[in-house]
Amino acid sequence: MRSSGDGTANDPYPLHSSTSDPATETVGYRGPTACAAAGITYRQLDYWARTGLVEPSVRPARGSGSQRLYSFRDVVFLKIVKRFLDTGVALQNIRAALRHLCGREAADLERMTLMSDGATVYECSSPDEVVNLLQGGQGIFGIAVGVVWRDVEAALSQLHGERVDTGETLIGHNPADELARRRRDRAV
Repeated sequence: MRSSGDGTANDPYPLHSSTSDPATETVGYRGPTACAAAGITYRQLDYWARTGLVEPSVRPARGSGSQRLYSFRDVVFLKIVKRFLDTGVALQNIRAALRHLCGREAADLERMTLMSDGATVYECSSPDEVVNLLQGGQGIFGIAVGVVWRDVEAALSQLHGERVDTGETLIGHNPADELARRRRDRAV
């Protein structure tokens, strides 16, 4: 993962640790729901979890018959992985991009665009950075993380979630209450 900054894109970002605490998650999504929202197959989900690409942060599988539980953020990352793979980005670069994204706050993700030339993934946080990257002839496609976030939010609002503490099934749950609250607070 590299910064587009001044358009030269030479300095890789250091890897960040995750800032979200899975223990604070109140709603999780089972595998089939995560697959539906991210547009992937259950086979992909299972493989990505077993290889550590995107692991469920709410509840990992613990032996035969246990149910993985994915957070909203996990589902967003699943959809980003799907989009990268569909455009031919190497798995090694996808892993590096995900490690970088894990350390970012929701507000940062909402404003971020990930650009790639197929070999390297670049983070752009402003329209000027996107233009600089494109002028350098490096950027071929982009993923607006905020758009992916809203797509997943819309998909999950129509699907079932599960309360982590009670196991209660939630129908039509809006998973991004925190994001909606932040938007309302900003508008005031």
